[in-house]
Amino acid sequence: MKKIIFTQNVYKPVGQYSQAVEAGGLVFLSGQIPLKLDGTIVDGDIKDQTKQVLENIGVILKSIGLGYEHVVKTTVYFSDLIDYQIMNEVYGKYFKDNPPARTTIQASELPKEVGIEIDVIAVRE
Repeated sequence: MKKIIFTQNVYKPVGQYSQAVEAGGLVFLSGQIPLKLDGTIVDGDIKDQTKQVLENIGVILKSIGLGYEHVVKTTVYFSDLIDYQIMNEVYGKYFKDNPPARTTIQASELPKEVGIEIDVIAVRE
């Protein structure tokens, strides 16, 4: 049985999807983009956008009693892979020890023309 996860402490989904779904001890977070709680895009470069995305992920995880240490897999989507190193520096501050598995790809276009989107899979231990 799946459980739909929703918190009002992160922007509302911009389409027909759930913020996250839990099933079988796994939590699947939908891709997060750099939107603030009010739904506006973060001003700034990829560093600022990455920070907002990871903060959004943290808020959703926290709403169900989990943290970054519970994340086992991430997928990072870029509009331009030239931003990889900057993202990696910010990402490393959130996943310091025992980082999750990760896939990184360049997409031709992301929602709302942002520079980055990240989805995660977390596990309850």
